[in-house]
Parts: sequence; structure tokens; C-alpha cells
Amino acid sequence: MKRGGIIPALAIVALASGCALRPLPGPDSAAMAPEPSLPAGWTADRVPQAAPLAGGWWVAFDDPLVAELVSSATHASASIAQAQARIAQARAELTAAQARALPSLDATAAANRGAVTFGGPLVLRNLYQAQAQATWELDLFGGAARAREAAAAGALARHARLAEARLAVAGETAAAYTTLRHCEVQSGLIAADAESRRETARLVRAGGAAGLQAEATVALAVASASDAASRLEQQRAACEAQVQALAALTAIGVPALRAQLSERTARLPLPRRFAPQSLPAEVLARRPDLAALELEQAAARARIGVAEAARLPQLSLAGNIGPVRVEAGGISLSATSWSLGPSLTLPLFDGGRRRAGVESAVADWSAAQAAWRERARVAVKEVEEALLRIATAARREPHALAASRGYNDALEGARARHRAGFASLIELEDARRSALQADAALADLRHEQVAAWIALYRAIGGPGLPEGLAASTEVTR
Repeated sequence: MKRGGIIPALAIVALASGCALRPLPGPDSAAMAPEPSLPAGWTADRVPQAAPLAGGWWVAFDDPLVAELVSSATHASASIAQAQARIAQARAELTAAQARALPSLDATAAANRGAVTFGGPLVLRNLYQAQAQATWELDLFGGAARAREAAAAGALARHARLAEARLAVAGETAAAYTTLRHCEVQSGLIAADAESRRETARLVRAGGAAGLQAEATVALAVASASDAASRLEQQRAACEAQVQALAALTAIGVPALRAQLSERTARLPLPRRFAPQSLPAEVLARRPDLAALELEQAAARARIGVAEAARLPQLSLAGNIGPVRVEAGGISLSATSWSLGPSLTLPLFDGGRRRAGVESAVADWSAAQAAWRERARVAVKEVEEALLRIATAARREPHALAASRGYNDALEGARARHRAGFASLIELEDARRSALQADAALADLRHEQVAAWIALYRAIGGPGLPEGLAASTEVTR
């Protein structure tokens, strides 16, 4: 190419660089719809306790086995492994988007043999050629920049989805473990109740044999004992099923899991309590699912720009250089071939395909906005429900404690009367069963409290977003 041909090409490149400084296609961050109206504060009562935790909330239980099981479940979780794989995929997509703004360089080599004629006999010729080819698609209207923006937001969204998966696995594991411990507590109470009913049936049966109890009374006592025994077997089966479920979650063998569980049998672990002092909007900023939806919304917004840029002219610069050698009729020629020049593509007619691409991208963005708004409302509801459950359980706890203490005091009184000969064994067993029922109700309430705290930890996003992710989310707004 002559020097005079290079100058126009460089002028076009300079012009393209200037065009790239124009506003990027598609809506900017300021075009995002306003956030949904959120309450100014929490309507549910708050529990004035310790400050929120800085680390993983599962380490805050007074049972270290909770954290161990969560760690095992995290390593075994398929959802976490899938989220990690999607992060690797997003990184590859980001690399591809970044490479779009760079020139590409390829090398080719060819050798062929053929025949040529110049009006006379055929002459065999050999052709040897090597070339280096470079192509650079200039980002004339910012489509590549929007593609990089979409890929970067998508990669961050995958990290948020990973945090969401870890939070879900931790919550599910903690809930399964606390349910198992509660099941063991209830199993012990039901076993004591079954023993009491069995003793009552023995005494009533003896009275019936002596003619002191009616047959209907004997039958009722025996049936009550059998019913208690059946409930005990049912409870033990439920506990066994919970062990199997926990083994599946953590991928720990059942024998090894039983060995770990045997150290703290029938003890309900308790979490550290705290009061969420932040406003609803601040709490929602901690949730990885909302961060992921916001980042996915940013990626969808950037893809509108990609689709709009596809409707505009595209400019690329291509060049190649390489040696050529021709051998024919005993004569050989060697030369160096090169070329350099721009290529401009003008979209004229596509039947509406590119316009449809823009409309599809806008629809995706609208759907992402709707999904974020809906999830934000659900997140507020989840926090409110967890706070309400905690507050309600706290108000019920004094009554349950009073009932348990009262029935146990009555049991001690029945024991004293029985020792003095003023109460029968049947009265004593009736008092024992009443105390056990009150203890079972108190155990249920405490399990409800633990479950509500786990729900609250999950509802506020646990320890929050991974370091740096929250700031990145703000940048993409």
C-alpha cells in the first residue's frame, strides 16, 4: 500500500477514537427506576441484646458442632459447587468481553502445488506463503464498552449468588441440627411419659385384678400406655430420619455423624441474640440475593447498549504482512506482501432483527427491575416475620416457664404426699405426666425461638456481602 493510502486509514482511526468518547448507548445508571418505598423502621418489637456479629452467624451458637456441620455441608453442597462453576464461567465471559476491545493477531502458513498456463504448455508451480494477520474492531459507538460493563456486573452477580448459596446451606444445616436436638429432647420427655403411663397401667391392672378398678378403667389405662409407646417409636423414627437428613446435607457417614452427635445428645443449641438496629434499607443492602438481582439488573441495562450499538455502523481495521515465494519453470520469485485498511459496515435492512434485539433487551431489563422490587418487599416481610416470631416467643416464655415450674412443684407435692401415705401412685403418675407435658411445651417454645433466630440471621443476610462486593454494587447502580 502506498503512503497516500495509509493516511486516510489513520484518519479514520482517529475519528473512531473521537466517536468513542460520545455517551455510551443504552440507559445510564441515572435511568434506573427508583427503589420501592420501604418502611422507615421495623414494626415488630426488637430484642435489645448484643450487637450484630461480624463473622459467620453459625459460629455464634453455644454448640461448636453447628459450625463444624455447616463447614462440612458447605464443602459438600452441590448448589455451592454450581455457583462456583458459574463464577468461573462469568470470569471467562468477562475476559472475552475485555478482549473484544483489543486487536486480534493470527498467523497462517500455506504451501501448494499447481499448474498454470500462459497460452502455452502447462507449467508446474509451487507457492509458499506465510502471513501475520491483524484485525481490530473499533468501538465506534460504545457497544464493546457496554459488553464489558454487562460482563463485569454479571461476574459480580455470580459472587453474590455464591454468598446466597452459602447462606442458604448454613441456614438449612443449622435448622436441621437444631431440629434433631429438639427431637431428642422431645424423645426423652415422651419416653418418660410412656414409662409413667406404663406404671399407671400396671397399678390399674393390679387394682382390677383385686376388684378395686372397673374393667373400663383398666382398658383405658392399658390403651393409654400403648398409645404412649406408639408415640415414642414414632418420635424415635423421626429423630432417625433427621440424622439421615443431616448426613445427606453434610456428606458425613452416618456412623461418623453419630459419633459426633453423641457428645451433646438431647441438648438444644442456642444462638447469640442481637437487635437489628439498622433501617430496613440498610439491612437489605446486606442481603446477597438482592445484591445479585441488582447486579443482574445492571447487566441487563448494559445489554440494551450492546443491542443498540449493533444497529449502528461498525468500523474495523485489518492488515496483513508476510513473505511469498513462487517457483515455476525453474524460476523462483520471492516477495513480501502487505496490506492495511479500514472496513466500514452499514446496516441497511435486516427485517427488524436488530430492533427486535433492542426491544428484547429492554424487556429483560424491565423484568430484572420487577424481580428486584418483588424480592425487596419479600425481604422486608421475612425480617418482620422473624422479629415478630422472636417477640411473640419472648412474651410467651414467662408463661411457659411458670407453667413448667408450677406443674413440677405440683409433682414434688404429690411425691411428698405419696411418701406420707396421703396420695396414691396413680395420682403421682398423673402429676408426673402433667409436668412432662409442660416441659414438652416449653421445649417446643424454645425450639421455635431458635428457629426464629436462624430465620432472622438468614433474613438480614447473615454476615453480609463478600468484602468489596457492596461497593461494587453501588458503582453499577
